[in-house]
Amino acid sequence: MSMLSKLKSTNREHLAWYLYDFGNSAYAAVILLAVYSAYFKGTVVGGAEGSRYWGIAVGVAMLAVALISPILGAIADFSASKKKFLFIFSAITWVFTGLLFFVEKGDVLFGMLFFIIAEIGYRSGQVFYNSLLPEIAEPEDMGRVSGNGWAIGSLGGILALLILLPIIVIVGGTLVVRLSLVFTSIYFAVAALPAFLWIKEKAVPANLPDGENVFSVAFNRLIETLKTLGDYKDFLRFIIAFLVYNDGILMALNFAAIIGAVLFGMTQTQLIIFMIIVQATSVIGAYVAGIAGVKFGYKRSLIYSILMMIGVVLGMLFAQNLTQFFIIGALAGLALTGVQSVSRTLVGYFAPEGRSAEFYGLFAVTGRTSSFIGPTVYGFLAYEAAIYFHKQGYLALAAEQLGQRVAIGSIIIFLLAGLFILLGVNDPTKEYIES
Repeated sequence: MSMLSKLKSTNREHLAWYLYDFGNSAYAAVILLAVYSAYFKGTVVGGAEGSRYWGIAVGVAMLAVALISPILGAIADFSASKKKFLFIFSAITWVFTGLLFFVEKGDVLFGMLFFIIAEIGYRSGQVFYNSLLPEIAEPEDMGRVSGNGWAIGSLGGILALLILLPIIVIVGGTLVVRLSLVFTSIYFAVAALPAFLWIKEKAVPANLPDGENVFSVAFNRLIETLKTLGDYKDFLRFIIAFLVYNDGILMALNFAAIIGAVLFGMTQTQLIIFMIIVQATSVIGAYVAGIAGVKFGYKRSLIYSILMMIGVVLGMLFAQNLTQFFIIGALAGLALTGVQSVSRTLVGYFAPEGRSAEFYGLFAVTGRTSSFIGPTVYGFLAYEAAIYFHKQGYLALAAEQLGQRVAIGSIIIFLLAGLFILLGVNDPTKEYIES
């Protein structure tokens, strides 16, 4: 293959990888952030109990992904089938996101079940999407490509919300909200198609030993990886740090719409505008974090992003009006994607050659475990604190608002603890930065 043909092929693979993020960011923006989370909490359930059920639904989905992703990651590495698994889990997300259309007021069980299955597909798919990064980018380019993916992905979320906003404002009602969930499913599917057509896996399937199957090999390989993690002490420390600070990140993400609705009475239209702002600044955040990583090192870039996120949550804790909350949301977008993009990039540098899906599978276990712990803790804390304040004589709304502020305070604890652990990790990208 000529150098020009190789360059064209590489650029096309990068574009396809970006477009997948473009599509799945619409799912994150509509389902997790701006529309379905608030609709489920406020309409399907209602009251403070909506926060508790939402936390449980998110937690169950993340726990399921934590259990299956390391095995699937090992299978994908061994059989060179990352794209196949990516398609299977993406399709699960498309189908069950569309089925959310049938969830109406009082349909708590189906509202949780369809969301949990869609979320399992979404999060599991990310394991294989992320693990393709070392296959489409050289080590020195992974930070740039990862940052571009986050930035372009954020643009996908913005576009989806901009399409939906005028329709929801003009038409109004729950039918439009439910139709927006079907739109999101189709949007994601269409944007993801180039990834399955253009990206070519470089890995070659390994031969199965006699008497073994892909599952037994995957289990054995995973056990071996866990045994040898002691040889990757910095990766192990990083994973522990990520487990903790990612709790704080996902607590803020999964409850942003609920916080805005409870504390400031934000309407569905205001929530969408708020999330458009967050997504817009996320584009800048991903781009800036990538530049900072190249210039100063990715560990330092991650530290800066976490510190900024701590400041954002402090602002959220003491915000008194909607204007302040919108400003905080803009700053949150800058910090959130910096943390997530750089964390993903670092895993690619830690992973030995030929074991990227396996290491991203372990990374996913950590992320999903924290996703299980954090949102569940937040949901129960917000609910129990609201009950406590209500018993102290506060009106129901005031008690629920105080409960949210108590839960917001717990986010800071997770971020600080994770940052402290991260400080002891050596930057695996240092040699690339220096060279």
